[in-house]
Amino acid sequence: MKHVAILAVILVLTGMTACSSRPKPKPLVPLALINGSVKPQAITLTEQGTQAYQTKQFEVAKQYFEQAMTAAPDSGQAHYNYALALNALGDSEVARQHFLDAANLAPGDKIIWDSPALFQYGDVSTQKRTKDRPYGTQRPTFGNMPRQ
Repeated sequence: MKHVAILAVILVLTGMTACSSRPKPKPLVPLALINGSVKPQAITLTEQGTQAYQTKQFEVAKQYFEQAMTAAPDSGQAHYNYALALNALGDSEVARQHFLDAANLAPGDKIIWDSPALFQYGDVSTQKRTKDRPYGTQRPTFGNMPRQ
């Protein structure tokens, strides 16, 4: 009985250690616009939005990022920054669309694709899709085969 108790304590401690060793998510930070054809106005607006975002003035940041996105509509970084501000304000549905737009506009940008903000939205093709059930709504019998 003593050995079982010791083994249980060891397993609990091992489990707690394994769960606590998860890496912390990286902080979400706005990105600088890198596209060579971006207007200087968009870069300035992005810098102002970044300053507002870093001071947690998310509504002000959203306005700057929205203007930057309007000035540079083909910039994945502009869409990403706007989505960050929307996400911080709790508008997750619109933010999701802009995160996906950012990923589509910047297919090689590892920061956007690996972002924890984008990761939570998953693959757009699998969202809101119901699982096909070829056997209807009846519960299958033993072996997951349909009833005959």
